[in-house]
Amino acid sequence: MESLGDKLKSAREEKGYSYEHVGREINIARRYLEALEEEDFSKFPGEPYLLGFLRNYSEYLGLDVDEMLSLYRSLKIQEQPIPVEQLLKSSPVFPKPLLALCIVLLVLLTAIAVAYLGFIRTPAAPEQTGIAPAPKNYVLENSFLEQRFYQGDTVLIPLGNEQFKTEFRSMEDPLALTIPGGRAVLNLAEDTDVDLNSDGIADVRVTLTDYDKNSPASGALIRFNTNMNTIADTGLNPAIEDPSSGAGTTIFTSSNTYPFILEAQFQGYCMFRWEIDRQERTERYFSRGERLNIPVQNTIRLWTSNATAVAVELNGAGRTVTLNLGGAGEVVVIDLRWIQDSSGRYRLIQYSLE
Repeated sequence: MESLGDKLKSAREEKGYSYEHVGREINIARRYLEALEEEDFSKFPGEPYLLGFLRNYSEYLGLDVDEMLSLYRSLKIQEQPIPVEQLLKSSPVFPKPLLALCIVLLVLLTAIAVAYLGFIRTPAAPEQTGIAPAPKNYVLENSFLEQRFYQGDTVLIPLGNEQFKTEFRSMEDPLALTIPGGRAVLNLAEDTDVDLNSDGIADVRVTLTDYDKNSPASGALIRFNTNMNTIADTGLNPAIEDPSSGAGTTIFTSSNTYPFILEAQFQGYCMFRWEIDRQERTERYFSRGERLNIPVQNTIRLWTSNATAVAVELNGAGRTVTLNLGGAGEVVVIDLRWIQDSSGRYRLIQYSLE
C-alpha cells in the first residue's frame, strides 16, 4: 500500500507538475510541498498548518482528501511509543501480589527521596519568598533598554542636554512609573508614550511585556525605547511606506481616528485568526470562495497559515486599500492600529510581527 508521501509524489509526477508549478497554483511554498512528500512533518510550524497544506495539496492533485488525512493520522499513531505492558510478554518472576507490593514501596521511597533532596538543595526564588532584589539604577543608552524592574529601581533617560529620572516606587496593580511632574500608568502588552519635559510631545515609549499583579515581588519586564518613529505631517498617502520609521506601512492618515471594515476573501484553504481591540480572539478554517467582514474600532491583530490564501481590503471613510500580507506559503502575523504622530495627526499603521 502506498504511503501518504508516495501518493502525493506519484499523483504530481503523473500530471507532470513541478514543485514550482504547484506552488504558484495553490500558494504553498516548495519546502512545505517537499516536506509532505517526504513525510517530514517537523518542518511545519504546527499541526493546523500541516493539515491545511495537506488538504489543499491533495485536493489540487485530485486525491481523496479524507483518505489522505486518515493516512496522516495513521502515521501519527504509529509514531506513538508502544505501551510498556505490550512489550512485557514473559510471565513475571514474582507472584503478582508480591510484585505489586514491591512496586508500591519503590514508588513511595522514590517520592520521599526526591522530596527530601529538593528540600535541602533547592534555594527559594525571590518571588517565592516575597523578597525583591535591592533597588538598582539604570541609564537608557542607545535609545533602548529592556530589563526586569523591581520596586525602587530607577531609569535615567538622557534627552538633549538634560537627563530625566523615572522610578518604580510601587509594583502594585496598576503598575505606574513615576516621572517628572506626575506618573505614567502601564498596562500589560500595551505601549505607553511618555512626555518627560512637558512640551506636549512624547519622548519615550514604555512597554510592559510581563507582569503578575498577584506577585508584585517578582517584578515586571519592561522595555524603554526613545526611537518613537515620530514624523512631521508630510501628507502621506494610503499604503505608502513611511521612510522615516521603517517600522510599518501607513494605510490611512487623518486628523482623528475612525472605525474601519476589514474584508477578507479566501483564495484557498487556510487557518485564519483575528483579535479585535486586544479583546476576544476568534479562529477558524476557511475554504476557497468564503468571505469575512470584520468591523474594527481601533486595533486588530491577524494570523494566517498562508499569506496568499486570503486577500484583505480595508474600507474606511469612503476609501479602500488592499493589504499585502506576504508571500506564498508564509505564516504571518500582522497588527493594524491607529497611532498619533508628533504633529497630532493619526495614522493607521500595518506592522508585521515575527
